[in-house]
Amino acid sequence: MSEALRHSALLTDLYELTMAAAYFENGFRANASFELFVRSLPPQRGYLLAAGLEQALDFLENVRFQPEDISFLRRHSAFAHVSDAFFDYLKTFRFTGEVWAVPEGTPIFSEEPLLRVTGPIIEAQIVETFLLSTVTFQTMIASKAARVVAAAGGRGVVEFGSRRAHGPEAGVLAARAAYIGGCTGTSNVNAGARFGIPTFGTLAHSFVMAYSDEEEAFRRFQQFFPDHSVLLVDTYDTLAAIEKIIHTGLRPQSVRLDSGDLVDLSRQVRRRLDQAGLAETRIFASGDLDEFVIADLLARGAQIDAFGVGTALATSKDAPALGGVYKLVDVASGDAPSYRAKFSEEKISYPGRKQVFRLTNSDGSSREDVIARESERYPEAELLLSPVMREGKRLLPSPNLVQIRDRARRELSRLPEPCRRLQNPEPYPVRFSPELEALFENLRHSLTRLAGKKGS
Repeated sequence: MSEALRHSALLTDLYELTMAAAYFENGFRANASFELFVRSLPPQRGYLLAAGLEQALDFLENVRFQPEDISFLRRHSAFAHVSDAFFDYLKTFRFTGEVWAVPEGTPIFSEEPLLRVTGPIIEAQIVETFLLSTVTFQTMIASKAARVVAAAGGRGVVEFGSRRAHGPEAGVLAARAAYIGGCTGTSNVNAGARFGIPTFGTLAHSFVMAYSDEEEAFRRFQQFFPDHSVLLVDTYDTLAAIEKIIHTGLRPQSVRLDSGDLVDLSRQVRRRLDQAGLAETRIFASGDLDEFVIADLLARGAQIDAFGVGTALATSKDAPALGGVYKLVDVASGDAPSYRAKFSEEKISYPGRKQVFRLTNSDGSSREDVIARESERYPEAELLLSPVMREGKRLLPSPNLVQIRDRARRELSRLPEPCRRLQNPEPYPVRFSPELEALFENLRHSLTRLAGKKGS
């Protein structure tokens, strides 16, 4: 994706722009705060792992309407009654607000704000779609990766899913998120170039099939990649291929199993490699793997050193979307904010700017989170949200991916083990503060009373 397209203000839903035009034409210029959060965790998830902040901040710093974007909107029938002044405004559109955010690599839970955006309401409204898209997508993939890595029990996991991702850019960002979640690297070369993620590759069945003899294919490949060869051995007969490798005197870095009974085959392959003096040759497995399959393979004694995980990881196949929302929580009214909340059943949102306080045990492990008003104080707690952007500019350089990945590993280890389980995890304790609950109830009562007066 080109830089111009990556920062295009048209990367939004039409209703964001029609609302923006309506705000503009009505002279509504108030500052407003929006919070981005996930309403509920997907099935079998005890936590989520925050990711995508870097791309969100990059977009906010650089979002623009190009001349051709404005020309397109002028021709759009929805804007037929909108004045030229609005389109002139779009020519100089910039995001000038502030952002508070949870650092990437932080475990988070339902209802906890990952981002809070405060700024002129038109600016904060237009960026909603992009922020939801990039933050929820990468959070979803990072969370899936953390589960797969946990199932692997210290064995390496390589992200292999670009060819099954929902588009090339999704593949690149999935690789980034998977690395944050603990993967050792990716097969996606563009992700390696853009983000410095280690890249890994093997060879395909087509390479083996291109030669008339499997043994020749192995020799031809290892000749040029003596230190990096991972030979795929299941094109015809896995065990026969292992014998050819031994007979030819090849010493590949790894052999790759991509089909069949991976438990039985890995045991037999390990035995033959060891007998032939190839104890340093590792066994790499792939083929429709996920955290549940990996956990089962290892529980049954599979002799596998590393895994390549594709579709299930790059699409988070069992939970392919997060219920992320971006809700208005206050609008400036004079010297004080005017609180906003949603009261519809099953889609409640709490008013006011918030902070998430993480309480810990004496050993440093996480005990409980409290979602509270930003003005509240819990001196013994860690604050999850911190300022990352002011007046449309980042406050600090972004941490590198290795630092984010290390943070994720450290913070995940602090969670209670029951909430990290792959199946039937126990909910991590999260509660709203009494002060926030009181604000919610007072606002609901005042709005109900006002509606009653208008109806009488």
